[in-house]
Amino acid sequence: MASVVNDPGGRRRILFVDPNGKRPAIRLGKMSERDANSIARHVEALVTAKRSGQPIRPQTAAWLAEIGADLYEKLAAVGLVVSRESKPKTTLGPFLAEYVAGRANLKPNTKRNYDATRKHLIDYFGEGRPLDDISCGDADDWREALRKRLSAATVSREVKRARQFFRAAVRKRLIGENPFADVKAPAQDNASREFFITADATEKVLDACPDVQWRLIVALSRFGGLRCPSEHLSLTWGDIDWERGRMTVRSPKTEHHAGGESRGVPLFPELRPYLEAAWDEAEPGTTFVVTRYRDRLANLRTQLLRIIGRAGLKPWPRLFHNMRASRQTELTARFPLHVVCEWIGNSAPIADKHYLQVTDAHFADAARLRTVDQGGAESGALAAQNPAQRGHAENRGDSYVQGRTGEKRRENSAEMPVNATESGTSPLGAFRTPVPPRGVEPLFPG
Repeated sequence: MASVVNDPGGRRRILFVDPNGKRPAIRLGKMSERDANSIARHVEALVTAKRSGQPIRPQTAAWLAEIGADLYEKLAAVGLVVSRESKPKTTLGPFLAEYVAGRANLKPNTKRNYDATRKHLIDYFGEGRPLDDISCGDADDWREALRKRLSAATVSREVKRARQFFRAAVRKRLIGENPFADVKAPAQDNASREFFITADATEKVLDACPDVQWRLIVALSRFGGLRCPSEHLSLTWGDIDWERGRMTVRSPKTEHHAGGESRGVPLFPELRPYLEAAWDEAEPGTTFVVTRYRDRLANLRTQLLRIIGRAGLKPWPRLFHNMRASRQTELTARFPLHVVCEWIGNSAPIADKHYLQVTDAHFADAARLRTVDQGGAESGALAAQNPAQRGHAENRGDSYVQGRTGEKRRENSAEMPVNATESGTSPLGAFRTPVPPRGVEPLFPG
């Protein structure tokens, strides 16, 4: 533990035990005991970080960036930090190139995304900008510059990747603090880009497809919920279990997660005919289910836009994602969410945030909603309409009076009893308990 020693004349020095077991001293000169104790706490944090090999805690890193050269060099003299004069400046371009190159087993799409963020950072700050010269305010300005030309969801992803890059720089002790640590990333979910592809629209798109292979691509996306193109192109005929009615879908996107390399998906009745058509057309010995468009750089999106145009439909946002989201939405209405997530290959929080949608069918079903009481009797608003509203429609002359309890009743008690629950015609149905004839007072003997 670092301790403060008082020397004559109001001078202070800090003693500590370094990782080598030596006991060096840092002479502070004249200063208050309070300031000396504050410095001693940061010295203790530096010793702990050096001994354990862990990053310097953020408070101490920020303190190092602010202290003067004299005190900093005293810390460097005892081996707690690298001298500012001898420490080479790490610049943005080489650091980012080294970081991306050092990431093992990057997926092609991930590598493309990293390169895009790297380009945005270098275009704004310059390749030769020292890392420690980029401040928190600079990071805020970079985000605002992106917001002028990119969507909120894209800016959010860019900010998160920049934060990841600079977090690595902190861990390597190239900079004292991450300037992107507190930069607020815009929300990635955008309700305006959600779109439910109905069964009718799906049939029109399928009819407009030029061949069996394209119909299969659409069916796997809309009826199977597969990620396009990675999961489509990974699917083999050996993955199809016709007898058990299921298929094994291999997922390059989630294979780095435990158990995420593959999942089982039912051969849904809507999907199976398109798989059977592709099987009938496949040459003997064919391995992959999708035989055309196997180049992962093939632009399926452009071709799908043409197909949607031929179908007489307006293209929807996020073409393939919304087909997958539409499938998860309709399956969740029929099966438990955890089951559907297992089939689709995501988690409940991700499904709730990025996949599940509120559709016109939900509103239509709610408008026809009927509730059932414990005895199986129909109740609720629609059940009440049968005797009550039909009777009202047949006799427009009936008038209503307001009771003391606020409940409306007909004046013609022969047509509608005051205690309507006894005849089973109460609008409140199962949610109401009839009052017994004797009232609610307790019975006393005698």
